[in-house]
Amino acid sequence: MPLKTDAAIEVTGFNWVPDGPRGLVKDLRVRWALEEAGLDYRFRGIGFERPDNYRFEQPFEQVPCFSDGTVRLFESGAIVQYIAEKSEALLPSDPQARYRAIQWSCAAISSVEPFVQFRTLLDSFWADQQWAAPAIPTFDHLAKLRLRQLSDWLGDKEWLEGDRFTIGDLMMVTVLRLADRGRLLGETPNLSAFVTRAEERPAFQRALEDQLATYREHEPEGVAA
Repeated sequence: MPLKTDAAIEVTGFNWVPDGPRGLVKDLRVRWALEEAGLDYRFRGIGFERPDNYRFEQPFEQVPCFSDGTVRLFESGAIVQYIAEKSEALLPSDPQARYRAIQWSCAAISSVEPFVQFRTLLDSFWADQQWAAPAIPTFDHLAKLRLRQLSDWLGDKEWLEGDRFTIGDLMMVTVLRLADRGRLLGETPNLSAFVTRAEERPAFQRALEDQLATYREHEPEGVAA
């Protein structure tokens, strides 16, 4: 298992989160990429009260952060691409295939995630806001439009570009797992199957278990998972 306390690569994430966002916090993307690439890493946990000067590592005070002794990065998409460039397990060597994989990684973050995330938050984090209910029809339409377009592209292919799993699939699946949590995949069964295939990958299962184990280890007293 690539999680090692003395590894050069350090990934920063939360020590604990409540039940709702478990399995969705974005250090999972980085853990998964490292598992696929077979790279050892160590985990640095932080609390909701950020460490002093954390804003100098992450200007938005979010997670994850990444360091390997050569570079320091924030933003999961940039981190995952950096990891992928170290292994053909996630990025093909052929230029056309390589940049199409990177293209899909960008599409996951910029073309799909904003609509899916906003729509899901309307039912959870923002549910008590007066403006949330009136916004639901608009963002329901926009999220489902993006998902239908993605579904049409995927069709009956195994992965976004055929039979090769890449960082594009990794990043897109993490977005679709959020959509699934928000019950947005009911009209696109091929996207649900796409997520299931990815979740069956041993690297994903190891990454998820490591993240959840961290949360269990730091469970506040009296809080049920």
